[in-house]
Amino acid sequence: MVSGSSMNQRTAVDIRHSTCPHDCPSACALDIEVIDRSTIGRVRGSNRQSYTAGVVCAKVARYAERVHHPDRLLHPLRRTGPKGSGSFARISWEEALDEIAARFNAAEAEFGAESVWPYHYAGTMGLVMRGGADRLANAKNYSRFYSTICSNVAWTGYAAGVGKVAGVDPREMAKSDLIVIWGTNPVSTQVNVMTHAARARKERGAKIAAVDIYDNDTMKQADIRIILRPGTDGAFACGVMHVLFRDGLADRAYLARYTDCPDDLEAHLQSRTPEWASAICGVPVTEIEAFAHAVGQTPRSFFRLGYGFTRSRNGAVQMHAALCIPAVTGAWQHEGGGAFFNNGAIFGFDKTLIEGRDAFSPTSRQLDQSKLGRILTGDVEALCGGPPVKAMLIQNTNPMSVAPEQSLVHQGFAREDLFVAVHEQFLTETARMADIVLPATMFLEHDDLYYGGGHQHISVGAELIDPPGECRNNHEVIRTLARRLGVQHAAFDMTPRELIDVTLKQSGQGGIEALEAELWRDLQPDFRASHFLDGFAHPDGKFHFRVDWDCVDVPRKILSGPWQQMPELPDHWAVIEQADARHPFRLATSPARSFLNTTFNETPSSRAREGVPMVLIHPLDAEQLGLAANEVVVVGNDRGETVLTAKLSEGVQRGVLIAESLFPNVAHRGGRGINVLTSADSIAPHGGAAFHDNKVWLRKSGVAPAG
Repeated sequence: MVSGSSMNQRTAVDIRHSTCPHDCPSACALDIEVIDRSTIGRVRGSNRQSYTAGVVCAKVARYAERVHHPDRLLHPLRRTGPKGSGSFARISWEEALDEIAARFNAAEAEFGAESVWPYHYAGTMGLVMRGGADRLANAKNYSRFYSTICSNVAWTGYAAGVGKVAGVDPREMAKSDLIVIWGTNPVSTQVNVMTHAARARKERGAKIAAVDIYDNDTMKQADIRIILRPGTDGAFACGVMHVLFRDGLADRAYLARYTDCPDDLEAHLQSRTPEWASAICGVPVTEIEAFAHAVGQTPRSFFRLGYGFTRSRNGAVQMHAALCIPAVTGAWQHEGGGAFFNNGAIFGFDKTLIEGRDAFSPTSRQLDQSKLGRILTGDVEALCGGPPVKAMLIQNTNPMSVAPEQSLVHQGFAREDLFVAVHEQFLTETARMADIVLPATMFLEHDDLYYGGGHQHISVGAELIDPPGECRNNHEVIRTLARRLGVQHAAFDMTPRELIDVTLKQSGQGGIEALEAELWRDLQPDFRASHFLDGFAHPDGKFHFRVDWDCVDVPRKILSGPWQQMPELPDHWAVIEQADARHPFRLATSPARSFLNTTFNETPSSRAREGVPMVLIHPLDAEQLGLAANEVVVVGNDRGETVLTAKLSEGVQRGVLIAESLFPNVAHRGGRGINVLTSADSIAPHGGAAFHDNKVWLRKSGVAPAG
């Protein structure tokens, strides 16, 4: 017989620590309730790491929904029906890996090694679980993966000014008197930015300014709100700098000591008046003037720059133009002043083993991630003049939803002669197109190494629970596949922990045990280095207003797009996809709060909060089209069309549409998702995807209004 006191005893919960692995600069430090070797409870932000500071986004706080979701993939599967039908039969790991190796070898034998393309991205930011596909490609001389979708444009625009991708300690936002949040919506996408901004407001009476293209959740918390047209940030920035010079708010002593050509910049800006800027960006002249005076009269102005406003054909120019403002005011001199975008340059990890860089062959082609649809449909230019892609292994990404030019992507994946293996946690829309599906671990079920681009910490995320079913981690899949393919590399013989340990030691960070003991190691350079008080990172030690775009020092660098036409000095570069008579609207596909790309599409709480795919439209535009709130509409252009529900909002400029994404394609009536509208045209100077730069039309669908 069990006593009452025994029945009422609560199972002890072990609080363990990890780092959020997802595609977000916050890389939050986590405290996780581990109930037993197969079960977790609550997930909280850890107070033991100074940037996370105890705060984590709602979707990660509910992570148990993902880990213990009933729809998780648990066993390898082989397709039994037509592609995309979802018809699969369970098979063994041995059968699955044998078939993948055989199909890869057959493709190589007939079309050459470059016909095999390991395709991956940032579903995990962990170095070990992300880098193995690159190692396999390098070791086998398969087609290499040119990563362009997210960061190329922003990194280039920032490095153009500063000389590298690093900046002021982001925790200094708490010591600022004005935090300018530009081109990002951190309430939805980087919640910790708001933690430090809110602290400055509470403790110092600081103001928060938001510069963006619609009245999003961050804008609603701001004291100064600038809503401009998509792709016009450069014009707004130039108008602001014109006022700074005109009204004596430029720090001329700082400019003379720390910048390359302040006199040329001032002369260039003479014609970039607030009136000129207003005509382009739609922000009233009075607001441009007021914003300029706010930053010019507040030495401790902190510019927190984001990715969103760089996802445009002129994105690198826009980033650089916004970054120039704190150089004009001299804000970099002051604690709580200057700029920050990402700390990518401070970590210095040696990824030789993880990515197999010692096996790299410069003769193997690099295929552009953003041009997946063109590649799979045989575009000769996108294929770099080489053989067709005949076999793929996909990890950490869901391109059937995420990649631009979705009509081409879907057409390519439907090819019967294309063999696709997908290693995934759920039966995503990409997994449904696979010939072989492999069940993947989540971050609590394997060891990995992390760094926080949005802050300054590195950490080890240890395996805390056992994988369910037959799930295997990315590294194990790559190494066992490599064995079948007969390829040798030292990293294929290591466990994840061994690979982490060696990488840390080769990177000058000691071993894995020392880092685990610290939990999160702070690598932020000191104040003088972070504020570039001894010179910026260019060889001449200056902040650069004038840019040679083909010479910007960034990690990933293939010149593409119309880079020769890029302006030397900050400006509005009118290369965006302009609205016209047939396509009277400009559309941006900004992130939804409860999804992270397509991660969390499967969790019930995220789906419930986001509801159905909506498009924000100004009430006067809706009235002109005879649209009512919640009416079903079709949005389209020459690339395709999709069905959305209209949401009236005065928080967008007229002629602008915002579709918060990324919903699964199947959530849209007709099964065509938002990325049927987006283009894979290369963004200058190093490629990228212009997700927020689309001309479209909108019409009633003839379907009865929702609700």
